[in-house]
Amino acid sequence: MTTAKDLERYRTNLQKEIDGAFQYRALAAVEKNAKLAEVYTRLADTEEKHGAVWAGKLKEAGAPNLPSRPSWRARTLGQLTRWFGPKLVLQTIVGNEASDSRAYDDQPEAETAAMAADEKAHARTLTQISGAASGNTGSAIAMVEGRHRSAGGNALRAAVLGANDGLVSILSLVMGVAGANLASGDVLIAGLAGLLAGAGSMAMGEWLSVQSSRELYEHQIAIEKEEIAQHPEEEQEELSLIYQSKGLSEERARELAAKIMSDHSVTLDTLAREELGIDPEELGGSAWEAALTSFFLFAVGAIFPLFPFFFLQGLTAVFTSLAVSGVGLFIIGAAITLMTGRNVLYSGFRQVLFGLGAAGLTYGVGKLIGVTVTG
Repeated sequence: MTTAKDLERYRTNLQKEIDGAFQYRALAAVEKNAKLAEVYTRLADTEEKHGAVWAGKLKEAGAPNLPSRPSWRARTLGQLTRWFGPKLVLQTIVGNEASDSRAYDDQPEAETAAMAADEKAHARTLTQISGAASGNTGSAIAMVEGRHRSAGGNALRAAVLGANDGLVSILSLVMGVAGANLASGDVLIAGLAGLLAGAGSMAMGEWLSVQSSRELYEHQIAIEKEEIAQHPEEEQEELSLIYQSKGLSEERARELAAKIMSDHSVTLDTLAREELGIDPEELGGSAWEAALTSFFLFAVGAIFPLFPFFFLQGLTAVFTSLAVSGVGLFIIGAAITLMTGRNVLYSGFRQVLFGLGAAGLTYGVGKLIGVTVTG
């Protein structure tokens, strides 16, 4: 007999499959690599087949109001994919898929064994595409060649945390200055100075980090190029061992390594990717792009607590700044759930609590210092 608990589990399973299919089709729609787009489409087809099973069970049980559209979380990730491309969200989807791949392990229905195997295969495929792990073999190597390193890192996480840094740090600064009983104009000037200083510091740090990585990668590639010229047999043997460690037979690995070493147009590129883990075309990305992005994200977060001081005075400005910042903190907390899958209200209000707590602390310190100085 189907229990209420079973029906709720079926609904949860169906929603996850609907969300998964929607996200894969969003990736396929914007993916420029035709082979990868085809992979995403096949993954979506599998998710829809799984969903049909749970929809059938719910209909058999006479359950009303079946899930039929993606959740807000899936729709948001899909929109971000369309706006910014797969790179921004792929690592988040990889993490979600890795978590969901274990969802069917303990469910009793006969169909779940095959579904569990499919979901684990999906997780492995996405991991290969994103470059989160090695293990590419045979056709998988060809499928992800030229892409498996470019999607590394969680850009969505970096974007959310960058905006959070700007909002919390400038909110704390503004509240500390306001607590010292300074005029709203002084608070605004201090806040703008903090915005420029913080955003500039973030941008410079990001530029130095990426540029240093690029220079290191260029140096490593130069060394690799010299080793190919001076010791080609050793490099071929290393390449063969790499492919054997990924599951190819010794004969196939040696054959593939010899073919790559004989084609000088791809030798350095392949060894850089396979031996060093470096994409020669990107070298870790653009330092200027990273710097500008960090500056912008910090500034976007920082503008929330500053905005009211452009128009308001005194405690009105302070309370409005706290209210506007609270909204911004809740949005950031909600955005974090795109990566964690936690409850939106829980994550949003937790972010509000921590952010306003930090602001309250600095306001109290500012108040204390203001009284001490003036008294």
